[in-house]
Amino acid sequence: MSLQPTQSLALIENWPVPTAAAGVVRADGTVLGTHGPVGHRFPLASVTKPLAAYAVLVAYEEGAVELDEPAGPQGSTVRHLLAHTSGLAFDEHRVTAPPGERRLYSNAGFEQLGDHVAKATDIPFAEYLRQAVLEPLGMTATSLEGSPAKDGVSTVEDLLRFAAEVQAPRLLDPRTVAEAMTVQYPGTKGVLPGYGHQNPNDWGLGFEIRNGKSPHWTGSSSSPRTFGHFGQSGTFLWIDPDARAACVALTDRAFGPWAVEAWPAFTDAVRAGL
Repeated sequence: MSLQPTQSLALIENWPVPTAAAGVVRADGTVLGTHGPVGHRFPLASVTKPLAAYAVLVAYEEGAVELDEPAGPQGSTVRHLLAHTSGLAFDEHRVTAPPGERRLYSNAGFEQLGDHVAKATDIPFAEYLRQAVLEPLGMTATSLEGSPAKDGVSTVEDLLRFAAEVQAPRLLDPRTVAEAMTVQYPGTKGVLPGYGHQNPNDWGLGFEIRNGKSPHWTGSSSSPRTFGHFGQSGTFLWIDPDARAACVALTDRAFGPWAVEAWPAFTDAVRAGL
């Protein structure tokens, strides 16, 4: 017998973390269940990236930037930066590979994206994110307090609003979001932080795509189309189109072996409850 969403979310009580909160939401915004302090503000670490990417895609739809215009290092584009194929190093603004050749997960790339959009719109990126994404979705507890790669702060309540938006877009054309969920530069190899070398290491536009990756932070029952992001602060957001639902979990303990062990079983329990 599978657990109902509310029961499966209670499994976070077993996680070795000081504070945790989680929730599940359908595309229509129906919250199927939550557990823990859903209004508590947690540092997101790299779960900031999908929010930043969504703002970049709004800038694209507004005509401020083009996905295939130059941005970042020589030969790189906005699309390369969003898909972690610009060739920039992880946390340094130096080039380590030609654009499009390898999936080099890069905080520096997202920082250059933020700078690029700020210059194109003449609005600081944190403010652009607020106006383009956070305010329209009612994400009043969310803010960007530094790098577009890793310095977001938010709540489960707010991220459930974002997860509902991504499943049934109102701020973006659904075709743009479909592109963000589609593998960019197919066949590209690379390291998934915390999970080692993946071949291929599939990524969309700001969202990691599960496909056949193993090991992985989602569950064994997660569909290959599942996409999302996890953060080194012990946070994750996944959207499983086949399950027609999304799940957010935020904690205040850094990602480590505890998460590698706990998250897949938790995800399988949540998905079974759907």
